[in-house]
Amino acid sequence: MQTVKELIDLITLEKIDHQTFKGGNYVTPWGRVFGGQVLGQALHAAYQTVPDDRFAHSMHGYFILAGDVNVPITYEVDTIRDGGSFTTRRVVAMQKGRAIFNMAASFQLRQSGFNHQVSMPNVLPPEVLLPDIEQFAKLKDTLPGLYKRLTLMHPNAIEFRPVESLELLQQARPYRHVWIKTKEQVALDLPIQHQLLAYASDYNLLTTSALPHLEKTLTSPVFFASLDHALWFHRDFRIDHWLLMAMESPSASNARGFARGSIFDREGRLVASVVQEGLMREKMKS
Repeated sequence: MQTVKELIDLITLEKIDHQTFKGGNYVTPWGRVFGGQVLGQALHAAYQTVPDDRFAHSMHGYFILAGDVNVPITYEVDTIRDGGSFTTRRVVAMQKGRAIFNMAASFQLRQSGFNHQVSMPNVLPPEVLLPDIEQFAKLKDTLPGLYKRLTLMHPNAIEFRPVESLELLQQARPYRHVWIKTKEQVALDLPIQHQLLAYASDYNLLTTSALPHLEKTLTSPVFFASLDHALWFHRDFRIDHWLLMAMESPSASNARGFARGSIFDREGRLVASVVQEGLMREKMKS
């Protein structure tokens, strides 16, 4: 996908009936449906069934089976509850008669209340940093396999500017900061902003869990797969303006990596929080 419009077209689903929607797939080089696509599409499906004055504040999803990029995905939305302030939906993504993903999402009326947040980390601004695709060029000769893998999976509609250089990442600390935004300036409704952030939030988290293990992950075949993913929307934002993802991985164990992130805008407002656990293990040798 080269443009934001192509990404929005991917996330936007065809309505089958008032609770059923269908979407196509981005054909990934690794042959499985990209988890961020399913997150964005599932949230789109849920949004189609809630009143216009309710906005997502949280979503919690589980990846059950690897999706087939050659088969459309059907999203079935259950109307769990329509309350005075909150609306709850459950979404199940289906392929070939089997569930590949399910998600619970909650939507809320705009309401006033208490307000506080943690401070944004003091890091280099995006203007002085290279896009990740340019930073990857250093690997072309030394680690050509890794270079190919990183460039093939790159989403061209979204720009990522890592704060830590490749050299710093090899110091085995499970912390990472990445600026993100769409490459184009686009005025979008808040629900679409939420869906695009859900898509983009599936990048960089699980690889943060791999940082203390680069000696193996850079040189040996390692299998990564998202298991579950949660995202909370705290404040409004624009995804065509720079957002900082401050990520850390407190733990990796039992072939699973766990990572969480705080997402800030340029003014230092905490706009979202994200958590992910994923499968992370060396591939079995044949």
